[in-house]
Amino acid sequence: MLSHFNPAWWMRNRHVQTIIPRFFRPFHHTRYQLALLDTPDGDFLELAWSLPKNDLAPLAIVLHGLEGNINSFYAKGMMKALKKQGYQVVLMHFRNCSTQANKLPRAYHSGETGDLDFFVKHLKQQFPNRAMVAVGFSLGGNVLAKYVGEQGDDCLLDGAAIVSAPYDLSPSCQVIRKSLGKIYQKYLLDRMKKSMRRKLPQIKQQIDLTPEQLMKIDDLWQFDNKLTAPLHGFDGAEDYYQQASAKPYLKHIATPTLVVHAKDDPMLSIKAVPSRQDVSEHVTLRISEKGGHVGFISGNNPFKPIYWLEQIVPEYFNQLVNKEQL
Repeated sequence: MLSHFNPAWWMRNRHVQTIIPRFFRPFHHTRYQLALLDTPDGDFLELAWSLPKNDLAPLAIVLHGLEGNINSFYAKGMMKALKKQGYQVVLMHFRNCSTQANKLPRAYHSGETGDLDFFVKHLKQQFPNRAMVAVGFSLGGNVLAKYVGEQGDDCLLDGAAIVSAPYDLSPSCQVIRKSLGKIYQKYLLDRMKKSMRRKLPQIKQQIDLTPEQLMKIDDLWQFDNKLTAPLHGFDGAEDYYQQASAKPYLKHIATPTLVVHAKDDPMLSIKAVPSRQDVSEHVTLRISEKGGHVGFISGNNPFKPIYWLEQIVPEYFNQLVNKEQL
């Protein structure tokens, strides 16, 4: 029976749950090896494989959040926790989140599932007899939720876990634009602009934007309207939000899926919180009153915080993998 989340007494504030965990682990390491996988369209995906390699272990894919990467605290923590439970873990960097800029103009966005589909099929072809699960955080969670919904009965994953996903992008964008005096928006935009700046020479035929104009963008909706949407074939930001949101796909999920979400998430709209009526019978909901955004820190000792996500996700996957192997 999966546990429910109880926040640490010293971390009941949603902003504290969201911000502080990244400072708990400044020297948190897990051994990994970077590898490039060529994509069918002539580009590449950068993968981070946990070490040491284990050719017999079940596979676990980790999907990071907006402008995340292998150095994101939640990604390294989950990789380490899953590896400890006997999984061979691989983090898939979304395009333009890797150590080098991708070759093609396109980057990544909240609803882009093509690369994940290609990667899952690649792994299944390479390791046909190994169980395979995936966990996605925030934007990566929306991608994973949309993907398993799109795939339905044809999904090759044996299980999925989705943490703090936006699900409904338009109202969540509005929350980020205002939350905590726009601090979250500035943090994300600074990273997005830095990442996109290195791609400006590649996208100049699609989008005429100078580095100075890019750096002057100070609004998330404006960034998506000027860059994300036109770069990926959407008719503006709102069209992108509607088409990329995972919420309409939740009812079509046929893969055992764990959804972890906090109602007090300061970066997402309360409208994004999925209810029992929004999801299929294959979805297990763990909706808590508190937890922040990809926080979920519990425990009684401030010097020994408990990373609840790193307990519940491996526990959920173990139940599925053990059942699969019976």
